[in-house]
Amino acid sequence: MDRGRAGPDTATAADIPSLDRLLNTPEFAPLLAQFGHAQVVATLRRHLDGLRQSAIAGDLSSTRLAVAALAQTTSESLASSTQSRLRPVFNLTGTVLHTNFGRALLPDAAVAAVTRAMLAPVNLEFDLDARRRGDRDDIVEDLLRELTGAEAATVVNNNAAAVLLLLNTLAARGEVIVSRGELIEIGDSFRIPDIMRRAGARLVEVGTTNRTHAADYAEAIGRRTALLMKVHTSNYAISGFTASVGIAELSALARAHSLPLAVDLGSGTLIDMKRWGLPKEPTVREAIGAGADVVTFSGDKLLGGPQAGLIVGRADLVRKLKRNPLKRALRVGKLTLAALEAVLGLYRAPEFLGERLTTLRLLLRPADAMRAQAGRLLPVLQGALGKACSVAAAPMTSQIGSGTLPVDTLPSHGFVIRANQGRGRLARLDAMLRGLPVPVTGRIADNALWLDLRCLEERDEAAFAALWKTLHT
Repeated sequence: MDRGRAGPDTATAADIPSLDRLLNTPEFAPLLAQFGHAQVVATLRRHLDGLRQSAIAGDLSSTRLAVAALAQTTSESLASSTQSRLRPVFNLTGTVLHTNFGRALLPDAAVAAVTRAMLAPVNLEFDLDARRRGDRDDIVEDLLRELTGAEAATVVNNNAAAVLLLLNTLAARGEVIVSRGELIEIGDSFRIPDIMRRAGARLVEVGTTNRTHAADYAEAIGRRTALLMKVHTSNYAISGFTASVGIAELSALARAHSLPLAVDLGSGTLIDMKRWGLPKEPTVREAIGAGADVVTFSGDKLLGGPQAGLIVGRADLVRKLKRNPLKRALRVGKLTLAALEAVLGLYRAPEFLGERLTTLRLLLRPADAMRAQAGRLLPVLQGALGKACSVAAAPMTSQIGSGTLPVDTLPSHGFVIRANQGRGRLARLDAMLRGLPVPVTGRIADNALWLDLRCLEERDEAAFAALWKTLHT
């Protein structure tokens, strides 16, 4: 130790209390009861090792060796290390179906169904009437048939998996004809051509980026053609001089050549959203009615349910999909099926969906309600930020998200926060908000932090306000 640096309050390694002695003190009893012996020992040992290094360097204060101080430091380390990595956040980005935040929020009915499935054995694969093994798809198949008009249905863990299973089952070692304008890329650089290769199918592109005609498909059909496929371009839009072939026309062409027609609707909705004043999206029932043999779509986008890939269509084709060994690898568990069944059940009473389906409720929030909410919260935010930043309530636009209706926006209201002084203050504020016990996430644009209130329901407003009062800028 550098004795020249030592002061009257400096401790040595010999002054550090032993681990066993500390574990037997009253101060550590609550930690042992809460976290268990193994975790406390491992955490405390690491802390004591750090103190020894400080002692060797000559900068260990004796106050750090008080039992109460050691217990407090150990408690803080344990609380940090045992905190769940999956944390709730306030999503004020303006994107309702935010992929990074888990997309659709489950409605209360689905949460209750998942809780029941977690707490007790359920008949996941047991036919109670026949007293024999059943099929887990039976939990939701009747509902899907009722809501889509399809003959049969099956469920996998997401829509990408649904497309993979479809292609691998119906088109392995064969050719799949797709319009060049429908070769989409979804999040994280996941592309239709890539999944087609993984499925063992050969892509045949027809038409051009902006225009494809029925004759393009017809000319491409050959002896190795296994499938015609139409992909809904839900995450982008091409306008201007365009042309595409509708499902009904493609279906007639497919039938003339004894080929199946598959339609990937992506965010696929079960109802016409125009009844609530939202932009029109093609429904699954419309695709089936127009002649699609198989339709794939997501459970956690506009449908408002858990992450899942839903496949509906002709009974003979769905049976083939379910016999593919990949189906077992891609199947969903009881919690997903419990949530999905509850969400699908809500669609039987569409007149109540605007209230009971969380996703739809958020999409339908009136701008006036968010404007009033901003007025109530403005003094709270300005009081927390003081003179460092200025806060203004302002109109803004939200988006649906997750590649759904990318050019359509929703009128919203929220806050625009600008730094009054100091470079980097806005970035520091953003980091501080993300570091709160319940992180607050917005978006930075035009030298301001934008906080969109669309996803802050009034039932969460008090907790949100209380959180700002703990902020120290």
